[in-house]
Amino acid sequence: MAYRRTERVIQRLSARRDAIVAAARALASEQGMDAVQIAPVAERAAIAAGTVYRYFPSKTDLVNALVAAVSERELAAMRAAADAAPGPLSALAAAVVTFAARAVQDRRLAWAVIAEPVDAEIGVVRLGYRQALAGEFETRLRAAIAGGHLPEQDAAHAAQAVVGALLEGLIGPLARDVGGDAAKLREAVQMLTLFTLRGLGIVDARARGLVVQTALPTADERAA
Repeated sequence: MAYRRTERVIQRLSARRDAIVAAARALASEQGMDAVQIAPVAERAAIAAGTVYRYFPSKTDLVNALVAAVSERELAAMRAAADAAPGPLSALAAAVVTFAARAVQDRRLAWAVIAEPVDAEIGVVRLGYRQALAGEFETRLRAAIAGGHLPEQDAAHAAQAVVGALLEGLIGPLARDVGGDAAKLREAVQMLTLFTLRGLGIVDARARGLVVQTALPTADERAA
Protein backbone atom coordinates (compact mmCIF):
# COMPACT_ATOMS: atom_id res chain seq x y z
CA MET A 1 0.00 0.00 0.00
CA ALA A 2 1.40 3.37 -0.97
CA TYR A 3 2.21 5.70 1.90
CA ARG A 4 -0.14 8.68 2.14
CA ARG A 5 0.95 11.75 4.06
CA THR A 6 -1.47 12.90 6.73
CA GLU A 7 -2.65 16.50 6.88
CA ARG A 8 -0.50 17.06 9.96
CA VAL A 9 2.61 15.76 8.19
CA ILE A 10 1.90 17.97 5.17
CA GLN A 11 1.50 21.01 7.41
CA ARG A 12 4.74 20.23 9.23
CA LEU A 13 6.66 19.85 5.98
CA SER A 14 5.18 23.10 4.64
CA ALA A 15 6.04 24.93 7.87
CA ARG A 16 9.64 23.69 7.71
CA ARG A 17 9.96 24.81 4.10
CA ASP A 18 8.57 28.22 5.03
CA ALA A 19 11.05 28.45 7.91
CA ILE A 20 13.95 27.72 5.55
CA VAL A 21 12.81 30.41 3.11
CA ALA A 22 12.31 32.84 5.99
CA ALA A 23 15.87 32.18 7.17
CA ALA A 24 17.16 32.80 3.64
CA ARG A 25 15.18 36.03 3.50
CA ALA A 26 16.62 37.21 6.81
CA LEU A 27 20.18 36.55 5.62
CA ALA A 28 19.59 38.30 2.30
CA SER A 29 18.07 41.27 4.13
CA GLU A 30 21.08 41.54 6.43
CA GLN A 31 24.00 40.65 4.14
CA GLY A 32 22.81 40.32 0.55
CA MET A 33 22.31 37.36 -1.75
CA ASP A 34 25.87 36.05 -1.34
CA ALA A 35 24.98 35.18 2.25
CA VAL A 36 22.23 32.81 1.14
CA GLN A 37 24.20 29.57 1.39
CA ILE A 38 22.93 26.21 2.59
CA ALA A 39 24.95 26.02 5.82
CA PRO A 40 24.20 29.56 7.11
CA VAL A 41 20.53 29.18 6.22
CA ALA A 42 20.38 25.87 8.10
CA GLU A 43 22.02 27.48 11.13
CA ARG A 44 19.58 30.42 11.03
CA ALA A 45 16.61 28.04 10.74
CA ALA A 46 18.03 25.85 13.55
CA ILE A 47 17.98 22.69 11.46
CA ALA A 48 20.58 20.39 9.91
CA ALA A 49 22.09 21.30 6.54
CA GLY A 50 20.97 17.92 5.24
CA THR A 51 17.39 18.88 5.97
CA VAL A 52 17.73 22.02 3.86
CA TYR A 53 19.10 19.92 1.00
CA ARG A 54 16.03 17.67 1.15
CA TYR A 55 13.86 20.70 0.37
CA PHE A 56 16.32 22.57 -1.85
CA PRO A 57 18.94 20.38 -3.56
CA SER A 58 21.10 23.38 -4.48
CA LYS A 59 21.68 27.02 -3.60
CA THR A 60 20.05 28.00 -6.87
CA ASP A 61 16.86 26.19 -5.87
CA LEU A 62 16.88 27.97 -2.51
CA VAL A 63 17.50 31.41 -4.00
CA ASN A 64 14.81 30.84 -6.62
CA ALA A 65 12.34 30.00 -3.84
CA LEU A 66 13.38 33.14 -1.96
CA VAL A 67 12.90 35.39 -5.00
CA ALA A 68 9.54 33.77 -5.71
CA ALA A 69 8.40 34.27 -2.11
CA VAL A 70 9.49 37.91 -2.02
CA SER A 71 7.86 38.66 -5.36
CA GLU A 72 4.58 37.06 -4.29
CA ARG A 73 4.58 39.10 -1.08
CA GLU A 74 5.35 42.40 -2.81
CA LEU A 75 2.76 41.84 -5.54
CA ALA A 76 0.13 41.06 -2.91
CA ALA A 77 0.95 44.32 -1.08
CA MET A 78 0.68 46.30 -4.32
CA ARG A 79 -2.69 44.76 -5.14
CA ALA A 80 -4.05 45.39 -1.66
CA ALA A 81 -3.01 49.07 -1.77
CA ALA A 82 -4.41 49.57 -5.27
CA ASP A 83 -7.67 47.78 -4.50
CA ALA A 84 -8.19 50.03 -1.47
CA ALA A 85 -7.83 53.23 -3.55
CA PRO A 86 -10.97 55.21 -4.44
CA GLY A 87 -10.47 55.23 -8.22
CA PRO A 88 -8.39 53.77 -11.07
CA LEU A 89 -5.88 56.63 -11.22
CA SER A 90 -5.30 56.68 -7.48
CA ALA A 91 -5.05 52.87 -7.64
CA LEU A 92 -2.21 53.20 -10.15
CA ALA A 93 -0.45 55.75 -7.93
CA ALA A 94 -0.94 53.52 -4.88
CA ALA A 95 0.63 50.56 -6.69
CA VAL A 96 3.67 52.62 -7.70
CA VAL A 97 4.12 54.19 -4.26
CA THR A 98 3.71 50.86 -2.47
CA PHE A 99 6.28 49.06 -4.60
CA ALA A 100 8.85 51.86 -4.32
CA ALA A 101 8.28 52.49 -0.61
CA ARG A 102 8.55 48.85 0.38
CA ALA A 103 11.75 48.54 -1.67
CA VAL A 104 13.51 51.49 -0.03
CA GLN A 105 12.33 50.44 3.45
CA ASP A 106 14.08 47.07 3.08
CA ARG A 107 16.85 48.21 0.79
CA ARG A 108 19.31 45.36 1.12
CA LEU A 109 16.69 42.69 0.48
CA ALA A 110 15.25 44.62 -2.47
CA TRP A 111 18.73 45.08 -3.92
CA ALA A 112 19.40 41.36 -3.51
CA VAL A 113 16.17 40.38 -5.25
CA ILE A 114 16.20 43.07 -7.96
CA ALA A 115 19.74 43.97 -8.92
CA GLU A 116 22.55 42.23 -7.03
CA PRO A 117 24.77 40.26 -9.45
CA VAL A 118 23.71 36.60 -9.41
CA ASP A 119 24.00 33.42 -11.46
CA ALA A 120 22.17 33.28 -14.77
CA GLU A 121 19.71 30.67 -13.46
CA ILE A 122 18.50 33.10 -10.80
CA GLY A 123 18.14 35.81 -13.41
CA VAL A 124 15.36 33.78 -15.02
CA VAL A 125 13.29 33.98 -11.83
CA ARG A 126 13.95 37.71 -11.63
CA LEU A 127 12.63 38.07 -15.17
CA GLY A 128 9.44 36.36 -14.08
CA TYR A 129 9.13 38.87 -11.24
CA ARG A 130 9.53 41.77 -13.66
CA GLN A 131 6.86 40.31 -15.93
CA ALA A 132 4.48 39.91 -12.99
CA LEU A 133 5.11 43.51 -11.96
CA ALA A 134 4.44 44.69 -15.50
CA GLY A 135 1.22 42.68 -15.56
CA GLU A 136 0.02 44.32 -12.36
CA PHE A 137 0.79 47.81 -13.65
CA GLU A 138 -0.82 46.99 -17.00
CA THR A 139 -4.07 46.08 -15.24
CA ARG A 140 -4.09 49.43 -13.42
CA LEU A 141 -3.14 51.33 -16.56
CA ARG A 142 -5.93 49.79 -18.61
CA ALA A 143 -8.48 50.72 -15.97
CA ALA A 144 -7.23 54.32 -15.83
CA ILE A 145 -7.21 54.63 -19.64
CA ALA A 146 -10.70 53.13 -19.93
CA GLY A 147 -11.96 55.65 -17.38
CA GLY A 148 -10.53 58.56 -19.35
CA HIS A 149 -7.97 59.38 -16.64
CA LEU A 150 -4.92 58.79 -18.86
CA PRO A 151 -4.18 59.54 -22.52
CA GLU A 152 -4.67 56.67 -24.95
CA GLN A 153 -1.50 54.57 -25.06
CA ASP A 154 -0.26 51.01 -25.37
CA ALA A 155 -0.82 49.78 -21.83
CA ALA A 156 1.45 46.75 -22.21
CA HIS A 157 4.42 48.80 -23.42
CA ALA A 158 3.75 51.56 -20.90
CA ALA A 159 3.68 49.01 -18.07
CA GLN A 160 7.08 47.66 -19.12
CA ALA A 161 8.41 51.24 -19.14
CA VAL A 162 7.04 51.82 -15.64
CA VAL A 163 8.83 48.72 -14.34
CA GLY A 164 12.07 49.76 -16.03
CA ALA A 165 11.89 53.29 -14.62
CA LEU A 166 11.17 52.06 -11.09
CA LEU A 167 13.84 49.36 -11.04
CA GLU A 168 16.52 51.58 -12.55
CA GLY A 169 15.50 54.46 -10.30
CA LEU A 170 15.73 52.23 -7.23
CA ILE A 171 19.13 50.80 -8.06
CA GLY A 172 20.94 53.98 -6.93
CA PRO A 173 19.28 54.19 -3.51
CA LEU A 174 19.49 50.43 -3.03
CA ALA A 175 23.11 50.04 -4.11
CA ARG A 176 24.42 52.21 -1.30
CA ASP A 177 23.67 52.57 2.38
CA VAL A 178 21.63 55.76 2.68
CA GLY A 179 20.95 55.26 6.35
CA GLY A 180 17.60 55.38 8.10
CA ASP A 181 16.69 58.95 7.20
CA ALA A 182 12.92 58.71 6.77
CA ALA A 183 12.71 62.09 5.02
CA LYS A 184 15.23 61.04 2.36
CA LEU A 185 13.47 57.74 1.81
CA ARG A 186 10.12 59.49 1.43
CA GLU A 187 11.65 61.98 -0.99
CA ALA A 188 13.07 59.16 -3.13
CA VAL A 189 9.70 57.40 -3.28
CA GLN A 190 7.83 60.59 -4.16
CA MET A 191 10.35 61.53 -6.84
CA LEU A 192 10.05 58.13 -8.51
CA THR A 193 6.27 58.20 -8.34
CA LEU A 194 6.09 61.71 -9.81
CA PHE A 195 8.46 60.74 -12.62
CA THR A 196 6.36 57.68 -13.43
CA LEU A 197 3.03 59.52 -13.41
CA ARG A 198 4.38 62.35 -15.56
CA GLY A 199 5.71 59.82 -18.06
CA LEU A 200 2.22 58.33 -18.36
CA GLY A 201 0.77 61.71 -19.27
CA ILE A 202 -0.50 63.08 -15.96
CA VAL A 203 0.07 66.82 -15.62
CA ASP A 204 2.39 67.85 -12.84
CA ALA A 205 -0.13 69.44 -10.46
CA ARG A 206 -2.41 66.41 -10.56
CA ALA A 207 0.52 64.03 -10.23
CA ARG A 208 1.69 65.84 -7.11
CA GLY A 209 -1.81 65.63 -5.66
CA LEU A 210 -1.91 61.89 -6.24
CA VAL A 211 1.45 61.42 -4.53
CA VAL A 212 0.46 63.55 -1.55
CA GLN A 213 -2.83 61.69 -1.00
CA THR A 214 -1.18 58.26 -1.22
CA ALA A 215 0.13 57.16 2.18
CA LEU A 216 3.46 55.37 2.33
CA PRO A 217 3.32 51.99 4.11
CA THR A 218 4.63 52.03 7.66
CA ALA A 219 7.49 49.82 8.86
CA ASP A 220 4.92 47.50 10.50
CA GLU A 221 2.94 47.27 7.26
CA ARG A 222 6.18 46.55 5.35
CA ALA A 223 6.98 43.68 7.72
CA ALA A 224 3.49 42.18 7.44
